[in-house]
This record gives sequence, C-alpha cells and structure tokens, in this order.
Amino acid sequence: MSERLKQRLLPLTALLSILAIWAAVVHWFDIPEYIVPSPVHVARTLIRDFSVILRNLWPTALESFLGFFIGNLASIALATVFVHWKTVEQTFFPLAIIIRSIPIVAVAPILVLMLGNDMTPKVVIAALICFFPTLVNMVKGLSSVNPQALELMKVLSASKSEIFFKLRLYNSLPYLFAALKIAASASVIGAIVGEWIGSTEGIGALIIQATYNFDTGLLYAAITAACVFSVLFTVAISWLERRVVKWSPEIG
Repeated sequence: MSERLKQRLLPLTALLSILAIWAAVVHWFDIPEYIVPSPVHVARTLIRDFSVILRNLWPTALESFLGFFIGNLASIALATVFVHWKTVEQTFFPLAIIIRSIPIVAVAPILVLMLGNDMTPKVVIAALICFFPTLVNMVKGLSSVNPQALELMKVLSASKSEIFFKLRLYNSLPYLFAALKIAASASVIGAIVGEWIGSTEGIGALIIQATYNFDTGLLYAAITAACVFSVLFTVAISWLERRVVKWSPEIG
C-alpha cells in the first residue's frame, strides 16, 4: 500500500510544484493575463465556462473513441495478415512506414477536402494516428512467441487458428496494451488536429476561437480539459490492462 501511495503522490506533488512555479513566475514578473494567465485565472475560467467546455468536449471525445476503435481494429487485423503471410508483410509494411512519416497536420487538410467538414475526417485522422503504433507492436507481439511453445503446438497438430488464439494472441496482449495506452492519448490529439482544419465545434475549434479572441483563460482551460480527458482515457486502458494481462514479458 505504501508503494502504491508513493506512485500516486509523486506525480501529484510534481504537478502541484509546476502549478506553484507557474503562479509564482506570473506574479513576480507581472505577466499580463492576455499573454500567460495564472493557474487561478484558468481555474476560474474552467468553472465559469464549464458548460461551454463540456459541450465542446463531447464531439472531441466521440471522435477520439471512434478513431481509437477503428484505427486499432484495423491495425490488429493487418498485423494478423502480416504474421501469417510474410510476403504481404514484406510488401506493405515498408509502405506503411512511409505513410507514417507524413506529418498528420499535412494529411488533415487533404482529408477534410476529400471527406467534408463533418465528423468523418476527424475520426479518420484519429484512426490514422492510432493505427501505426498498434500495428508495429502487434506485429512484434504476434511474431515473438516462444519457439518451443510454437513447436509444441505444431507437434500436437494444432491448427493455425488454435495457434493464433491460444499462443500468438495471448503472447501479444502486453504489446497490444502498451500500444493502446499510446493510442488513447494520440487519438485525442488526432481529433483536435482535425478540428483545427475545419470545424465549428469541439475542443480544437474552441482553442482556435479563444486564440483569435485573445481569451487566454479559455484557451488554457480548453487545453486543460483535453489533457484531463486524455489522462482519464489512458488510465481506463491501464485499468483494463491490469485485469486482462497478468504477466509482463520483456518488451523491446
């Protein structure tokens, strides 16, 4: 219990220290609020405009969830194909890496032009930003099975589906959850980037609106709301991991 308490108190202490330093710097150097607001001003804005922030957080959360689900489902399916057909992996995996090298902020305007200005391009952007980390980890997890266990399954005349579900998929779960925790926060970033390009609602649109209006309190409050949601999303994945994965092989 003391170790668990320590793991929770240390990040909280660091966060409070950063907020204290932030408030002290703003006060000592008398920085105007329209440039850098104090944490107290941000907290007041959060309370004052809570309904506005919550109303804009909902579409961003929905886009993140949908992108997270679609992107990870597609990456798991493709990783399964890669593991069973090495020729397909050798052909398309380098192509996937090349596509990943294109900045998402460069892809976003293209998707908005192709798919319109509704929720669809935001979901696609969130899915794309989740897709590649999970693909790489799943290929690694499905491939790095114990050779002796794999040989034993073949000796026992196990089918490909039995080897996949009882050995490969089981072995890949720690790798999968490691990627899902990255994808959880990345999906929020993808949704916000999509909203920057073209949207009238969402945290991304609220950030743009607050920037143009020089409302730094609302700007920081919107960013804070997005950060809190991202952290809660990642914590939910970590909670699920602790209940599904009871082992932790060497990941590298």
